[in-house]
Amino acid sequence: MADITLCATILNVNDDEATRYLSTRTLTMAGYRVLEAATGEEALRLAEQERPDVVVLDVKLPDISGYEVCQRLRARPETASIAVMHTSATYVTPDKKVRGLEGGADAYLTEPFEGEELIATVRSLLRMRRAEQELRRRAEQLAETDRRKDLFLAMLAHELRNPLAAITTAVGILERRASVDPKDGRMISIIQRQTNHLARLVDDLLDVSRITRGKVELRRLRVDLRGVLEQVLTALHPLAESRHLKLESHLPSVPLWVEGDTTRLEQVFTNLLDNATKYTDAGGSIQVRAELSAAEDGSPGAVVRVKDTGIGIRADLLPAVFELFSQADESLERTRGGLGIGLTLVKNLVEMHGGRVEAHSDGPGRGSEFVVWLPLLPAATVSEQEVVLPALVKRRRHILLVEDNVDARQALQDLLETWGHRVEVAADGLRGLELAVQRTPELALVDIGLPGLDGYRVAEELRAKMGRGIRLVALTGYGGTDDQSRARQAGFDLHLVKPVKPDELSRLLSEL
Repeated sequence: MADITLCATILNVNDDEATRYLSTRTLTMAGYRVLEAATGEEALRLAEQERPDVVVLDVKLPDISGYEVCQRLRARPETASIAVMHTSATYVTPDKKVRGLEGGADAYLTEPFEGEELIATVRSLLRMRRAEQELRRRAEQLAETDRRKDLFLAMLAHELRNPLAAITTAVGILERRASVDPKDGRMISIIQRQTNHLARLVDDLLDVSRITRGKVELRRLRVDLRGVLEQVLTALHPLAESRHLKLESHLPSVPLWVEGDTTRLEQVFTNLLDNATKYTDAGGSIQVRAELSAAEDGSPGAVVRVKDTGIGIRADLLPAVFELFSQADESLERTRGGLGIGLTLVKNLVEMHGGRVEAHSDGPGRGSEFVVWLPLLPAATVSEQEVVLPALVKRRRHILLVEDNVDARQALQDLLETWGHRVEVAADGLRGLELAVQRTPELALVDIGLPGLDGYRVAEELRAKMGRGIRLVALTGYGGTDDQSRARQAGFDLHLVKPVKPDELSRLLSEL
């Protein structure tokens, strides 16, 4: 018990001098450092100054009751963790004990009590306090570890996205050449597919970290689910063809209006289709079917089925298929690839949209089916159905590109100049700021992680010097929700995460 009593401080609060003396002497002889108080206010002052380990607190005091003293100790962050033991010679009915314990006390002794009972109760409270302190220390260590992990992941994403951006942009330029040798064309397609795959892996890795910490927010809009599926099918069709897979779709003729985040819904079905192509051998088929399907309570919904003829899922793996790092291909050669996080993202994102997802398989070699159900909104009005997007107006622009990565800067400059834009380039924030003020470009593409003056500072300075006379686009490897908010606060009009596909960049430039 020596480790429990060593250096422990007890605050003994009682207005009866004789009782206070006996308790203090008992505690002192047991090896504790004892402080004394005769009133509630004095007890609060000593508790805040000395931070005792335990307060032995009489309920009946001349100024304020022990109940109120306990409540005020609990209300202050500095004293909230101090263990409190109520004592009383008069308030001994069960309801008084209940009031004391519910008010924050950790124990309750009725006077008169034996010295051994007092010491045993204090030791029990000290053990409890030591355990709480250890748990709090471990929680703080875990929080710090988690913070460092988030910082590492954000930095990792930034470092990976810079080379990916350079590769994506360079391939975009090669694709636009007038004449390309068929063999060169195949190599370009391979590079493009694998770069897109790497970019998805980086995004999934970061997203699963954000989702597990509850840091993903949906940008909800009225979305036609058919359009989302058509977009995903169009993007994944070349991948299916390259793997000699038959990709079929059966979509309804009527809109499927849902309230959702278009980007996140595309991520759900891209992951499901990517998995289907990954786990289906050449010659197989993948079928995507969407239809109306009411929930059990009769509320309207839409169900999307992604069915393949691939390797299937063992019955013992099926219940855990949506768990983090779960893999259908557990062979040593790991020919199918993947990190085992895609389906975890799918499940979480679908549930964030108020839906559910299920996995079905008749076993190895018999294919798999993933079924997503999402709640539907009421049918769109005529005005919503007749919305026509304006044609993109393409024109030459004067653009400032601020990017410290040499390859990414050169590739993006070449791409922009290929489109006919006039491009100024800078390798750091200070030079970018100088060029912007001297040359007054219409638009600035600014990296965030710049040497000297980071992208946020560049945006703030440009807004202060040029107002709204320049459009600012953050082009960065930092893609978290906090990063987007900070970019908007700094004055950016748009926040783009590397690597940006050339077609997407062209569209965005046309819309600005």
